[in-house]
Amino acid sequence: MTIIVEETQFENGSQEQILKSRAETELVLDGGFCIPHTNSYGHNFRDYDVESERKQGVENFYRVNHINQTVDFVKKMRGEYEKLNKIEMSIWDCCELLNEVIDESDPDLDEPQIEHLLQTAEAIRKDYPDQDWLHLTALIHDLGKVLLHPSFGELPQWAVVGDTFPVGCAFDQSIVHSKYFVQNPDYNNPAYNGKYGIYSENCGLDNVMMSWGHDDYMYLVAKENGTTLPSAGLFIIRYHSFYALHRSEAYKHLMSEEDVENLKWLQIFNKYDLYSKSKVRVDVEKVKPYYESLIDKYFPAKLRW
Repeated sequence: MTIIVEETQFENGSQEQILKSRAETELVLDGGFCIPHTNSYGHNFRDYDVESERKQGVENFYRVNHINQTVDFVKKMRGEYEKLNKIEMSIWDCCELLNEVIDESDPDLDEPQIEHLLQTAEAIRKDYPDQDWLHLTALIHDLGKVLLHPSFGELPQWAVVGDTFPVGCAFDQSIVHSKYFVQNPDYNNPAYNGKYGIYSENCGLDNVMMSWGHDDYMYLVAKENGTTLPSAGLFIIRYHSFYALHRSEAYKHLMSEEDVENLKWLQIFNKYDLYSKSKVRVDVEKVKPYYESLIDKYFPAKLRW
């Protein structure tokens, strides 16, 4: 993927200054998708330290999340939700359920989630017109947030959204607000606090328990309902919130060769997932027929959730 940056001229500027300026200048991805300088609040994306109207709430979210996401909790949630016995509905019906959902962990946007799904999908569609599986993956990647809905048990936000990370091994310092892990019961457990913990080198991320949330849930829904999305699509769905991996390169010692290949697609996807967030609305009725055709191609008409 090509990234183009505007040239900035300095009368007496050093190469270092020029490179720094390039990093701060608006980026343009293939096809014309622009990466904005700032989020909806005028701050840098994923800046968890800047003073803003959401800073305190976001930090408290991660404090509760990091204390409670343990091996035992993840096993309990997976055991409950892998039954897929909550409801039967179509992909598009699930999209519409997200209209009232606001992600409390997101410092960049407070728009309904359906807007984010379509913004991401449409941005990717422009730049990767021949990868229809990627368009659909973008549309559905956050559908697991229906766990916040009463029909799905109305789980608390800390058990549904936010950055994800492995449990059963050491918590990496690159995880946002990692200081709160010291209060997690697994933090001092010798079975869980080593580099590999209960895992082995290159065991493959499929064999790793991730903190419970919408990513893992939607991965289970897609897989168990027999989707024909490629493995890269399932990888994106399950690990798109795993920023410690795809932004900080933590936990790479647990990856298989297939994970390494799929990570390339996730890193492409992540730029759109993060930077397409804006106040610009998508015409839902205009794009709906296209995405319904993709749903028919890759999923059954009704899914078990």
